[in-house]
Amino acid sequence: MSEKVLMKGNEAIAEAAIRAGCRHYFGYPITPQTEIAAYMAKRMPKIGGCFLQAESEISAINMVYGVAGTGYRVMTSSSSPGISLKGEGISYLAGADLPALIVNVQRGGPGLGGIQPSQADYFQATKGGGHGDFHLIVMAPASVQEMADMTAKCFDLSDKYRVPAMILADGTMGQMMEPVVLPEPVDYCKEKDWAVTGTKGKRKHNIINSLYLKPEELEKINFERFERYKVIEENECLYEEFMMEDAEICVVAFGIASRVSKNAIVAAREQGIKVGMIRPITLWPFPKKPFRAAADKVKAFISVELSMGQMIEDVLLATECRKPVTLCNRSGGMIPSPEQVLEAIKNAAGGNK
Repeated sequence: MSEKVLMKGNEAIAEAAIRAGCRHYFGYPITPQTEIAAYMAKRMPKIGGCFLQAESEISAINMVYGVAGTGYRVMTSSSSPGISLKGEGISYLAGADLPALIVNVQRGGPGLGGIQPSQADYFQATKGGGHGDFHLIVMAPASVQEMADMTAKCFDLSDKYRVPAMILADGTMGQMMEPVVLPEPVDYCKEKDWAVTGTKGKRKHNIINSLYLKPEELEKINFERFERYKVIEENECLYEEFMMEDAEICVVAFGIASRVSKNAIVAAREQGIKVGMIRPITLWPFPKKPFRAAADKVKAFISVELSMGQMIEDVLLATECRKPVTLCNRSGGMIPSPEQVLEAIKNAAGGNK
């Protein structure tokens, strides 16, 4: 087993991507994810890979599209405004059924906002990420270890289903340092029968395309793609339950908000309040089943977010509004404190200690 090393979250993503067989990175610097690009700039030339700082985020995502079409593992990274600029290219990737990894280390918004951590890109990531009918596989790490593990996982799922994948991390995850065990290197050279690699006179031409001028053809493609999404929803949902065995109140949180919430839950338990947490790990597909089960036994849910309230809508949908769902939040780059979450738990418990 590999030894633990102390790494920043952004650097863990970059090294894990290399170990997962990624040899092509295209990006553009923006806080708080710039360390990913900086790490790739140092490492890629030494291993025969390609690092290119594009002239813009738009250029970078279209370079990703080009490499993805050849079947090679490829990635880009950015922070919130940069991901918005990549939106058209992300939609093209989805429309052409191309695997690729997009990393969003979120900052406050809207607009240029600020450089502090946020989770306000939840809607953008989970409800599409660009124009048209499509989904991304979206994973939300809550530690530097998960930053590394989810990078490899996202590459694997993206290849398996031919769906672009996104790591949705808040700025805290990107900037914090923790011990991490890096994944073992993979010699990735899998041939893909759909890739544009030259026919060598042995097969028909493959075409990578997202343009369908006949509406009935585009409708057919979209229906087929959503059948694939159903398979992903059935088989790839990931979540963590914390102290949910006898919980009467359920906190819902991801990323840094889940770590803050765990501290509050432990404090609430010491005061006799039966509270637990469900942490969605895949934000899409959203893990609906544990929430439906929890709605049968808890009396309230609390959605803890670094936004004005976005994931709370998926919690309401997953629980079918059978129990009250309240929001405990900060915005603009602020992070809820354990004390704030504890107060929300006490309120949900009716003030009982």
